[in-house]
Amino acid sequence: MVVLAFGELGEPVHELDCVREAREPELSLERAAVLGPSVHSRHRPSMPTDVLRCVPMRSALLVLVVAGVCASADAAATRDSKAPPLGELVGQRLVVGMRGQLPSESLLARIRAGEVGGVILFGRNVRDRSQVRTLTAALQAAARAGSRPTLLIAVDQEGGATRRFSWAAPSLSAAQLGRLTPSAVESQGKAAADALVDVGVNVDLAPVADVPSVAGAFIAAQERAFSVSPTRVGLLATAFAQGLHGGGVAATAKHFPGLGRARVSTDVAAVTLTATRDALDRDLLPYGRLITSGVPLVMLSNATYPALDAKPAAWSPAVESLLRRTLGFTGVTITDALDAAGPTHGRSVASAAVLSAQAGADLLLVTGSEAESEHVYDRLLAAAEAGSISQRNLERSYARISALKQSVA
Repeated sequence: MVVLAFGELGEPVHELDCVREAREPELSLERAAVLGPSVHSRHRPSMPTDVLRCVPMRSALLVLVVAGVCASADAAATRDSKAPPLGELVGQRLVVGMRGQLPSESLLARIRAGEVGGVILFGRNVRDRSQVRTLTAALQAAARAGSRPTLLIAVDQEGGATRRFSWAAPSLSAAQLGRLTPSAVESQGKAAADALVDVGVNVDLAPVADVPSVAGAFIAAQERAFSVSPTRVGLLATAFAQGLHGGGVAATAKHFPGLGRARVSTDVAAVTLTATRDALDRDLLPYGRLITSGVPLVMLSNATYPALDAKPAAWSPAVESLLRRTLGFTGVTITDALDAAGPTHGRSVASAAVLSAQAGADLLLVTGSEAESEHVYDRLLAAAEAGSISQRNLERSYARISALKQSVA
């Protein structure tokens, strides 16, 4: 039997070739053993599936003919397709904060214009269920009015003290969830998703996949870690992500490649983690399991890891390569809040956003003022117009973000 495979499962459309060999993540046998098997297909996010297998061929000539036809069709489709305007390619990468409990007219106008791809909600934006439903409906109506893709609306609903909706699960912290069975944790994830969907939220910036491994780790002190065991963190974080997916909400594994060795939060200080590469590999195990299970988003840490790169992870090409090439992640990356990363590393928020985009980060999280996020958009657009963010970079991120939006629409 001769098999022709068109595109790799989960790859963005723009990367498809007519015939491609499947790539396997460059994991060692030891890591693969700990990461565990892939979860049942019903738990996989609705990523694009572009695999076509041809029927048995009688001759190599027929294979060549079919391949030639496919190549011609692909080329024609590329010529005929119209790429989104540059402003939308840039704008869809921005996830922004807002003030108040109803969106401003300026924010709605930016959404209609395609200059915003998502909005993150904090406690300051929340009064009760009814108000949040009105808020999210107004945001999505603006996207529809501008014929823009579905807006990503995100919250941090980890559990315990770290949750934006007090009425929604999980009321238990991650540390408390860590004492439950995986099935119970999955149920908590599903309950959280049900509550989020009810008010129009489609992305949860959870679960935390970090493994506390030093005394005084802030993640442990805040009860945001499931366990100090990489294996158990991977098991329970994956279960929570599966529960979110089962309820129609996209989960986010954070904070890659791990903040379990940090004693202070990257929100308040520049953090450099001097662990060896072998030690960091241990911290990666939960992420490997989540990626194998199909987690759709990974949040990039604002810390610096000298064993990997001298640059903070959010704008490190080496960290991007580790995530995508070594661990095989094909989904969407999102930075941690750049409002913290820029100043703590001696850069403006806009500069941090441009550097992160250049390194390949898909979604750029700007949680400060609306004026700040508008300035970030202007800087990103100028960088794209100047060619310092390449068209290929922009189109790759746009394809991944579009696939994610289709999965939660």
